[in-house]
Parts: sequence; C-alpha cells; structure tokens
Amino acid sequence: MSGGASERLVRLLALVPYLLNRQGIPMEQAAKDAGITVDQLEKDLFLLFVCGLPGHMPDDLIEADWEDGLVYLGNADTIARPLRLGAEEVATLLVGLRLLAGLPGAHDRVALDKAMAKLQEVAGAAAGKADERVGVEVGPAPDEEVLAGARRALAEKRRLHLRYYAANKDQTTERDVDPMRLALVDGHTYLEGWCHRAEDVRLFRLDRVLALDVLDVAAEVPADAVAHDLQQGLFSPSPEDTIAELKLERGAHWVTEHYPCEEVVALDGGRLYVRLRSGDPEWIVRLAMRLGPAARIVAPPELSDRVRAAAAEALGAYAEGPA
Repeated sequence: MSGGASERLVRLLALVPYLLNRQGIPMEQAAKDAGITVDQLEKDLFLLFVCGLPGHMPDDLIEADWEDGLVYLGNADTIARPLRLGAEEVATLLVGLRLLAGLPGAHDRVALDKAMAKLQEVAGAAAGKADERVGVEVGPAPDEEVLAGARRALAEKRRLHLRYYAANKDQTTERDVDPMRLALVDGHTYLEGWCHRAEDVRLFRLDRVLALDVLDVAAEVPADAVAHDLQQGLFSPSPEDTIAELKLERGAHWVTEHYPCEEVVALDGGRLYVRLRSGDPEWIVRLAMRLGPAARIVAPPELSDRVRAAAAEALGAYAEGPA
C-alpha cells in the first residue's frame, strides 16, 4: 500500500472504536478530534460502508449514518476495542515524556508521572522498561527568570532586550528581539525571533542569555520573516558559507563527531581529510587554533593565513607580558 493508504487504514482502525463509543457526536467535533477535515471524514464513512466481515452481505458490513450532521455507527463490534500501542510506540512516548520532565519550566509533574506509570503498566514486559534503557540528556537549563520572561513576551507579543553570549564568536552582545517561538533542539532550549541588530531571524540558546527584559513595545515580526527548519537540526547550509578542508591527526578525530562534515576520508597514518562548512570563517580559525598541531588547514589558503596571523598575535601577547 502507498503511504497515504497506510495512514488512512490506521486512521480508520482508530476511528471505528472512537465513534462506537461516542454515538451521535457532531461531524465537526469528530473531524477535529481525528485531525482531518469534515470532507475527509465523510469519505472515510463512505468507505466504512463497504467494510466488514467476509461474505459482504448487508448484515456483514459496517453501518454508518450522518445525514443530520451527527455520526452513528453500528455493526462493528468486532473492532470495537481501540488499537493497542506497540512496544516501539510505548518506548517513543516514554522517552518523550522523560525528556519533557527534564525540561525547565512549569510542568504538571503529577500528570507526567501518572502518564509514564500508565504506559509502563499497559506495555508490560513488551516495553522492557524502555524509559530506563534509553538515556535522555538535556543540556544546561536556562535561568528560570529568563525562560519565564521569554514565555511572557511570546504570550503578550512584546519585544525583548537580550544580553547574549555568542559562543561561536566569544562575544557578549546586546540586542532587541521580537520573539517568534521557543524550540527544543539537541537537548537545548532556543528562542527564535527577529533580531533587530542582525535584521534577520536568529536563534538564541536560552542558557547563554545573560539578561532578558520584556519591553513595553509590541513585537513586530516582518511578514516575510521565515522560521528555521529545525527538522534536520540547527545548521542550514547557505551559498555564502565557507568550506574548509583540513587534515586531522588522531587526536583531532573528535571533530567529525561534534561538527557536521561535508566529507570525511581516511588517509595514511591514521589521519583524516575532512571538509567543514561554516557560516562564520572566524569559527574555523578558532577551531584550528584550538586543535593546534593536531590539524592543518589545506584550503582555502586565506584561512591558513588568518590562522598564522592569529597565532602570531597570540604569541606576541605572551612576549609583551611579564617575565
């Protein structure tokens, strides 16, 4: 079956017991609860007319009536029980709940604990206590006042003033931001918004926000502002990015595990050739300085020149210091 047909089958198997236990439910409410349109619900009900037990006699088929806008279902007792969650589905839910429980902010902890206990109970041994076998790591928690201020600004649609530490540039900056949303990526909580300093959409890691003030100014996110697609992570390639080619000794192999590489090739002597993409050439310079003799920039040559200049400046600072 196609993906669409498979999804529809799953929906119908869940829809039948749902409707059987809610006889006379309005079409609009049933469609909303199923996450579909009223038109799609009507198509599903028409399909149910030709579904039932083998034999295909009138008494074998599911009965559905919605002429008055209220849905009634009958002759479907054989599939009246809701579908059970599989072990993988239970594991996914448990891991998600454990992640939610570890996040800062206001949560109904009692409800979370009850939900996790219930999932473990209904899954039984099939789940294998998946939440205990799967580790969930959450990054450094943002300051509670910072998180509360960001949520307040979003709810009230007000501008924020941030004092922010940019780790990639090792700088502390101040900027006004019109908030768009909060997002969890790779275990860190981010504020996404229109940054008036950059005049573009930016992501700010909340644990790096040193101070946050909710201003008495309405947020005005431009109509053409586009939120980042975070499905594949934070990094979005751009034609303006710098692509650096490096040769890494064994002691620098960790770079390939911590940063997205365009290409990784094994060389003689345990070395690696890698191609790294970055929107900030200075970040590559700082990385090369950090790696020292364990890495060498092959291209572009101007990056090698910048690394040499930065190293010379650092050595000069030592020479000017006290003996």
